Amino acid sequence: MNAAATTPDRWTGYYKKTGSRPPRPTLLLALDKFDDEGAAMSRLAVDLGAGGGRDVIEMLRRGWRVIAIDAEPDAGAAIRARNDLPSGAELETRVGRFEDADWPVCDLVNSSFALPLCPPESFPGVWAKIMHSLKPGGRFSGQLYGDRDSWVGREGMTFHTRAEARALLAGLETEMFEEEEDDSTTPRGETKHWHVFHIVARKPA
Repeated sequence: MNAAATTPDRWTGYYKKTGSRPPRPTLLLALDKFDDEGAAMSRLAVDLGAGGGRDVIEMLRRGWRVIAIDAEPDAGAAIRARNDLPSGAELETRVGRFEDADWPVCDLVNSSFALPLCPPESFPGVWAKIMHSLKPGGRFSGQLYGDRDSWVGREGMTFHTRAEARALLAGLETEMFEEEEDDSTTPRGETKHWHVFHIVARKPA
């Protein structure tokens, strides 16, 4: 993830806890939509905040080329060390924060629970970069945090009202927009109130 600095041991533990979990429903919907449109040669996905690779593995399994970007240096090694990494997978891992990273034009930008970890002053530029990088017919899949999330006010994080989240999707074909509020614990065991927007959106062809 593109989070504030923490210890390598904590990130190693986080990857172990989350990496074996199934891919996010937002990603699965986006991939299924591409499958429904018919096969295409050499589709490219960019995963922002790839973490331990729970989404990356599914994209590779379906034959996608993937550029996995994460601020934590250990993330790429964690993905490559997975025993479910498909043989011959076309995977490139990069270290970098979203606001500093560059990536090529692609078919899919996936960012599962990671974009909110972008500082507010940098978020508009990162979102514009995502939109610019999508090919016509390309998709974004991922999450934004709402304004009632218990982490509101944390330094370096971005939160959106429902109207603001909807406004970001102007000009896109919204295929999923689900608002969730729930009380549970984080992978690190922290009690948390979640306010999350789950999004899949397509850039018109």
